[in-house]
Amino acid sequence: MRTNIKITAAAAATTALALALSACGTDSDPGSSSGGAADDGKPLVVAASPTPHGDILKYVSEELAPKEDLKIEVEEFTDYVLPNTATESGQVDANFFQHKPYLDDFNEKQGTHLVGVAGVHLEPLGLYSKDLKELGDLKSGQTVALPNDTTNEGRALKLLADNGLITLKAGAGQDATPSDIKDRKGLKFKELEAATLPRALGDVDAAVINGNYAIEGGLEPAHDALALEESDGNPYANLLVVKEGDQNDPRIKKLARLLHSDAVKKYIEDTYDSAILPAFGPVKSS
Repeated sequence: MRTNIKITAAAAATTALALALSACGTDSDPGSSSGGAADDGKPLVVAASPTPHGDILKYVSEELAPKEDLKIEVEEFTDYVLPNTATESGQVDANFFQHKPYLDDFNEKQGTHLVGVAGVHLEPLGLYSKDLKELGDLKSGQTVALPNDTTNEGRALKLLADNGLITLKAGAGQDATPSDIKDRKGLKFKELEAATLPRALGDVDAAVINGNYAIEGGLEPAHDALALEESDGNPYANLLVVKEGDQNDPRIKKLARLLHSDAVKKYIEDTYDSAILPAFGPVKSS
C-alpha cells in the first residue's frame, strides 16, 4: 500500500512563495552553504515530488533512518523548479525528484550549483490515451501532448521515434524539440507543463507522461501505457541532489546509503509493480 506525506494547500503555497522569494535573492557561491558542516543530529530537510519520491523517503524515514540516528523531514512540491531553487538557496538540504539530464540543463540555464549524489530509481516515460487502445490506433491528424521542459520533451520525442510514430532529423539529441521532427506523419503536438499532462489527457488524443505524474493521475504504467521506455541503458535515473559542497554532510551520506539498501529495492519493487524500477548507482560526471 502506498502512503503519502501530506501538507495543506495553504502551507504548500506559503512555503513555495517563501522559497521562490528567497531563491530570487540568492547570490551564493558553490561552497557557501552551511550544509557541508551541518550538525549530524539536525533533521535533514529534503524537497521531493509526492510520488514516488516522497513515498520512498517516508519509508526510509519511518523504517530505516531511526536505526542510523537520522531524522528526515520531507517538503513536497509538484513542480520542477522550486525544489532546485530551494536547495540552491539553502532553504532545504537536498532534493529528490529529477534525473541528471534535467539537472545539467537546469544548472546551465539557471546558474545553480547542484550535484547528484546517488541514482535511486527510474520512472519509465510512457504514452497514454483515454480512448486509444493500441499504439497503431494513433492516426494522422490526431494530437499528442508533450512535457514542455527541455530534457523531458526530447525524451518524449525519442520515445515516439523509437516506436515509429515520428522520424527525427539526424543528430537530434536529448534536447530535441518538435522543430527537430523530420516527419510528423500527420500528428499534431501540444506542449504542456509535465505536471498537468494527466489532467489534460481527456483533451488530446494521447500524451507522453512522466512516470511519477502518471501514477499520481491514477495510471498504471506497466498496464496502461501504449508505449513505455526501455530501462536498459536509460540515463534518466532519478537522483538525490545537493548543492555543490554538501556531498560530505554525514546526513546526506547516511541517506544515500539507505536509499541504496536492499530494503528500499524491495520496497520499490513491491509497491510499484514495475511502474518504478530500482536504478541504484553513483552519478557520472558530465
